[in-house]
Amino acid sequence: MPDFSPSSSRPPQVGRRTLLGAAAAATAAPVVLGSASRAAAAPAPRKKLRALPGGGDLGPNVLVFDPSTPGIQARLDEVFRQQESAQFGTGRYALLFKPGTYSGLNAQLGFYTSIAGLGLSPDDTTINGDVTVDAGWFNGNATQNFWRSAENLALVPANGTNRWAVAQAAPFRRMHIRGGLNLAPSGYGWASGGYIADSRIDGQIGPYSQQQWYTRDSAIGSWLNGVWNMVFSGVDGAPAQSFPNPPYTTLATTPISREKPFLYLQGSEYRVFLPEKRTNARGVTWGNGTPRGTSLPLTQFYVARPGVSAATLNQALEQGLHLLLTPGIYHLSEPLRINRANTVVLGLGYATLIPDGGVTAVKVADVDGVRLAGFLVDAGPVNSPTLLEIGPRGASRDHSANPTTVQDVFIRIGGAGPGKATTSMVVNSRHTIIDHTWVWRADHGDGVGWETNRADYGVVVNGDDVLATGLFVEHFNKYDVQWFGQRGRTIFFQNEKAYDAPNQAAIQNGSTKGYAAYRVGDAVTSHEGWGLGSYCYYNVDPTIVQHHGFAAPVRPDVRFHNLLVVSLGGQGQYECVINDTGSPTSGTSTVPSTVVSYP
Repeated sequence: MPDFSPSSSRPPQVGRRTLLGAAAAATAAPVVLGSASRAAAAPAPRKKLRALPGGGDLGPNVLVFDPSTPGIQARLDEVFRQQESAQFGTGRYALLFKPGTYSGLNAQLGFYTSIAGLGLSPDDTTINGDVTVDAGWFNGNATQNFWRSAENLALVPANGTNRWAVAQAAPFRRMHIRGGLNLAPSGYGWASGGYIADSRIDGQIGPYSQQQWYTRDSAIGSWLNGVWNMVFSGVDGAPAQSFPNPPYTTLATTPISREKPFLYLQGSEYRVFLPEKRTNARGVTWGNGTPRGTSLPLTQFYVARPGVSAATLNQALEQGLHLLLTPGIYHLSEPLRINRANTVVLGLGYATLIPDGGVTAVKVADVDGVRLAGFLVDAGPVNSPTLLEIGPRGASRDHSANPTTVQDVFIRIGGAGPGKATTSMVVNSRHTIIDHTWVWRADHGDGVGWETNRADYGVVVNGDDVLATGLFVEHFNKYDVQWFGQRGRTIFFQNEKAYDAPNQAAIQNGSTKGYAAYRVGDAVTSHEGWGLGSYCYYNVDPTIVQHHGFAAPVRPDVRFHNLLVVSLGGQGQYECVINDTGSPTSGTSTVPSTVVSYP
């Protein structure tokens, strides 16, 4: 996404995420277990499967360091050289640091690389140095710095300020920066949004050219500036509410939150910590003794390696094991079926699930407390009706005491090769928390075109009482988000309409020009959203007009705060912001049209 902000040190330009010609390397064919043979008259007795073991080695792409490990910097540099520009490659890495102090390191992170400490607190693992994301590989443009993460570390930056110039799908969780944080690339080029949670930044955060950002349940020294949409909930030190100038949306607390599960070491034993749910949360969960939550030994997880079949993963789930997906690519010939309450599926190093033959990648039953975290779902070439389904159609159980959480789970249609899905994510279970997702119909890469990577709908919410904190959904052929459940809430939404619509007729929605980025269903009587933005860049046909970015029934309990729409360089225009309210975008000025409160 281009940056047209006066906050940037570069002159305004008209641009887009440049079409990259990088095609993904071919992945190995999936291993599929054969089905049991059946007699003509009656089914044969089902063969009893040997129980799968829990625990085990984390595999070759999980690199574990301790302070005495020789050649750490050389190994970090080697991974970065491989992953720096491998946007649609097959490499996946997790870099894990045992508790202790490390000095003189600069861990530069490329694609599909996660770095994390293995302590129970970020302060257990201190790096006197940096964890850096910059954009030298893309000529100083950070808008494609996707799919990487930092978690559970304390940093003492070499020059006082750590650089973290990212776009979507690059979470910064449970970090302690003993200094400042710069969210822009060297040269202050374009940058396109990100997410911080459960982190403490002692100094100043400088977003500079970042167009939008969401910070949740953290503590910061100060915040420097804003471009279009900066949202804070539960953040000590956040700037005061002032949208649209500066464009700060500030909530004192986050209504409900439960932090992402994480791997840690207790002595020499790997365990997974499960933070407890908080209501009206503010500030970090750590720093005052042992964090609140529960812990599971790795022996209760099936430690999966790339090449394992969906049948084996489902056997592990049926057996009562959780899943730890080690870095790599997993082809699924059937959905992963999560039917047991409190099941954890945790990915390392952007483990990637590819559904084959048009199946759904993951189906979750209407049960309490499932935790999905840290993996990527990549649509296959045969259209999947859905890619991720939280609860079956008609799910209605009350999960308020122990909700399902979907955290750092990212969905991609196209880019790494042809992919199709009618709807990417469907949420049917009540009280689900979607905490940071990027659901993306690719606008560049391999297998990209209006019909080539067809995907009509991004996220559909049917369940009541669902909360989204950090919702990024982009480029779908029709609606990006549709919300039919009652009492839904969204804190921060970032959207771009599909660039590649061939003409006005292709997006015509009955008598309405275009499909809203975020639509609340006509029967909904209660809904609320804070800090929501939609942008258009119709570069194939710049004459396309989008009537509005947001659509909702006009009812007193359907409320929105701090909305904006932006035409990027005049490539297409919006007539209104929400329904028939809000000024149209104009010309090529790339100035947001805003609505502070609706209705």
